[in-house]
Amino acid sequence: MDITSLIGIFFGIAAVIGGQILEGGDIMAIEQPTAFIIVMGGTMGAVVLSFPLKDLIGALKGLQPVFMGPKVNFKETIELLVSLALKARKEGILALQNDIKTIEDEFLRKGMELMTDGTDPALVRDILETELSFLEEEITQASKVYESAGGYSPTVGILGAVLGLIHVMQNLSDPSKLGEGIATSFVATVYGVGAANLIFIPLGSKLKFKMRQLVIIREMMIEGILSIQAGESPNFIKQKLQVFDISGKAEETAEA
Repeated sequence: MDITSLIGIFFGIAAVIGGQILEGGDIMAIEQPTAFIIVMGGTMGAVVLSFPLKDLIGALKGLQPVFMGPKVNFKETIELLVSLALKARKEGILALQNDIKTIEDEFLRKGMELMTDGTDPALVRDILETELSFLEEEITQASKVYESAGGYSPTVGILGAVLGLIHVMQNLSDPSKLGEGIATSFVATVYGVGAANLIFIPLGSKLKFKMRQLVIIREMMIEGILSIQAGESPNFIKQKLQVFDISGKAEETAEA
């Protein structure tokens, strides 16, 4: 589980509620079901209207890697590819057929199967890069769904505030309730702006970051597969693939 996603949402909401308490405000003042329904319902309606069903489903599926994280391990993948390269160098590419069946990653397994079937290297690259390009497109569309929600919700929040003010103006006969009514009407704006900047836009950004790791490791897999097919030295393949290891670079930066 990616604990930073949960921590981020918790601290964002806690900061707003904590600030309200420190200012002497009542938490119940920002607990308005009507405003919540207007903002979330209106935002959902706008998003559903903006995107086809396929992209909406992709966005919902995208929540899983945001909170759970895709299984991306650069070091283990490099070690696997190097060990396969070593075996192919000693026993030949066809000797990898049994090893390929045990590979969990579907993309890597497909590439290795194409290689052992004797597919032309240029065609192997073309097939895998085409599949990767479709993955990148899916990621882009899924992140756009959340970014669009982040654009719509503040405006819908303003709409909710205006509706609240209309209700207030219809009850001017009781001046003692004007202040409370106006304050309540602006809660919708808080929900709209808060949902956009604390949830929707960060979700889109986190999804793009998570999926970027998946794209990079698959680019590394393509290079590893083609290098094995070309009969390159396992040590040379390892050095080549380590260039893709962004996790290792992050660790080096942290140590520095």
